[in-house]
Amino acid sequence: MNNKLVVIGGDAAGMSAASKVRRENPDREIVVFEKSSYTSYSACGIPYFISNTIPDINELVVRTSDEFKDKYNIDVQTQHEVIQVNTEEKKIKVKDIKNDKEFWESYDQLLIATGAKAFCPDVKGYDAHGIFGVSNLKSGITVEKFIEEEKPKKAVIIGGGYIGLEMAESLLLRGLEVTIINKSPQLMNTLDPDMGEKISEAMKGLGITVYCGEALSYFKTKNNKVTAVVSENKTIETDMVILGMGALPNTAFLKGSGIELGIKNAIKVNAHMQTNIDDVYAAGDCSETLDLTSKHPTHIALGTVANKTGLVAGSNLAGEKTVFPGVVGTAVCKLCSYEVARTGLRERDIKELGIEYITGTIDSKTRAHYYPGAKNITVKLLAEKNSGRLLGGQIIGMEGAAKRIDVIATALTHNLTLQNIIDLDLSYAPPFSPVWDPVQTAARHLIKSI
Repeated sequence: MNNKLVVIGGDAAGMSAASKVRRENPDREIVVFEKSSYTSYSACGIPYFISNTIPDINELVVRTSDEFKDKYNIDVQTQHEVIQVNTEEKKIKVKDIKNDKEFWESYDQLLIATGAKAFCPDVKGYDAHGIFGVSNLKSGITVEKFIEEEKPKKAVIIGGGYIGLEMAESLLLRGLEVTIINKSPQLMNTLDPDMGEKISEAMKGLGITVYCGEALSYFKTKNNKVTAVVSENKTIETDMVILGMGALPNTAFLKGSGIELGIKNAIKVNAHMQTNIDDVYAAGDCSETLDLTSKHPTHIALGTVANKTGLVAGSNLAGEKTVFPGVVGTAVCKLCSYEVARTGLRERDIKELGIEYITGTIDSKTRAHYYPGAKNITVKLLAEKNSGRLLGGQIIGMEGAAKRIDVIATALTHNLTLQNIIDLDLSYAPPFSPVWDPVQTAARHLIKSI
């Protein structure tokens, strides 16, 4: 077996892989280069640290670089950024950020797990003080420190996706006046427009100002500090800005390496997480994966996918033959008392595939209607006409709503039909669900349209 493994990126995918290789190959040399000062942390927990729901940032760190070195004999070098990959000579160029030095490091096998980075538009004022992307632990600490020290009163969030919604909740809980501007006509572009409209209504009900169909033009600044966000039709005064315009795979440093890129410049990989170059693997937010419903490649930047693909990559690097089957795009997020969940294809995805489909939406309760604490839940299902094969699902509701998406995700993964969902022997007791779970009620409603 090739001896020296070099891993670029020390978070979810990279450290999952490195840990797996160490368990299977106790004597192998493993070197990890991480640009930031932190390894193996929960990026998904950052909004909850900023809101003070999680008061200690160290709670988000699973293992430090010292723990990896001392307990697992994995040489993790933080504040080291890989700036070039030479696959012909099997070496990488590394910048030691702290000491401002560069050097070349050889490898026998290479894993690229550099994640994704927040998209920052190249507009006037984009680099002003008070404008933040939230993509790693350092950025979360920077935002929290800004709030503590500068006491902002107003915040503008640009973008209405997962980060936008979660940061809206965080800043609302910190007492800020929050405004969201979104280029597309709806919030949560991963939902269908009718469900996205429900999110807008919920946010407005919480006191958040929402402007959809407003593209960012530029930032007004004074003394290099942001003072306002200017869109096509509005000027919104603010003390701080959060960029929630999505994340792009962090792969620019691979230019000239010969490593093939695909959707959004994510790294193309096969089911073993191998690239087109021998002995080079990729995993996590920087890589593509397969959409199990459409059967097309996709890019999903989620912690669940990063951990799983990292484990699969590590297994193969350790000599096992393991595959990652793909994803159905399952995701959930929370906005104060509201929960949002989605999986599978949207209506526009289905139309692009040329599939004849049916869709239906129902309103129900999270518990038996007579049981105290029953909350509203809306479930939308999409299925193939005639066959009834499930194609997607979306849920909006209050406590107890979001995790029901897992039933739909399971059904999608195994190509179940609406009738299969109706036939599932799901649990029931008044404190947990109506006698017909809302997902099954939605399936019963939709199956009438076949």
